Amino acid sequence: MVIPVHDVNPVRRTPYVTYALIAANFVVFLFTPGIASSVAGQSDLSQLCHLQAFLDHYAAVPRELIHDQLPRLVPTGAAGVGPHGPGCVVAPPGYHKSPPASVFTAMFLHGSWLHLLGNMLFLLIFGNNIEDRLGHFRFALFYVACGYAAGYGFALLNDTSGDPLIGASGAIAGVLGAYLVLYPRVRVWILVPFLLFLPLRLPAWIVLGFWFVLQAFYSSGQGVSSAGTVAYAAHVVGFVVGMILAWPLRSGTPAPPEPRGLRWGRQARPGW
Repeated sequence: MVIPVHDVNPVRRTPYVTYALIAANFVVFLFTPGIASSVAGQSDLSQLCHLQAFLDHYAAVPRELIHDQLPRLVPTGAAGVGPHGPGCVVAPPGYHKSPPASVFTAMFLHGSWLHLLGNMLFLLIFGNNIEDRLGHFRFALFYVACGYAAGYGFALLNDTSGDPLIGASGAIAGVLGAYLVLYPRVRVWILVPFLLFLPLRLPAWIVLGFWFVLQAFYSSGQGVSSAGTVAYAAHVVGFVVGMILAWPLRSGTPAPPEPRGLRWGRQARPGW
């Protein structure tokens, strides 16, 4: 696994949409019921049931997306004791859920600080340049389109699954795919875990190409015991869709000039 920290790719305008998406993801995470206590390791059964009820309402579920099969019983958010011991109380849903709308709301839900921070780091580093190239409004549409493609693509491959799908990684994978198409030769500073962390500056086509190959490898079930909680197939679909949408713009996007005297992708000061 590599950690990107900076790209040598200046922008012409402030990436307001990218900043707004990052802020929205943090706000939603902090106000998700039960999430603050669960990430601190202080969750009790009631808090976990509350979180599960919230995710069942707002997360995307493959079976619901493909077959429109909404569950007859859902967690109410309360905990109780049943014939098999303590658990979450279930009842007919007291709300109407739109499966297509749940793909959008799921883009702003995250299950842990690590999940959130990892996604937002990639969006911060690579999203500003795609927004700069597309413009604010078109970038917002592009981001949502990639997120929907990733969500439905994953659902088509897992149409019987009732597990909630959450996270912005499908939409962000589309941003990475577009970046690979538009700025393949831009240098990206990364940290590679080797003893501690080894800083390297590599072309984007190596960094993002390696990321995509790794996601495709994991999505096939190789290298992991099971798919677990990571929707690798959604990453693959989002990445490919982002590449396709960005391809018509490729010829009009020259590589930005790289300044001399760089330290970690920034202009070195005199005397360094």
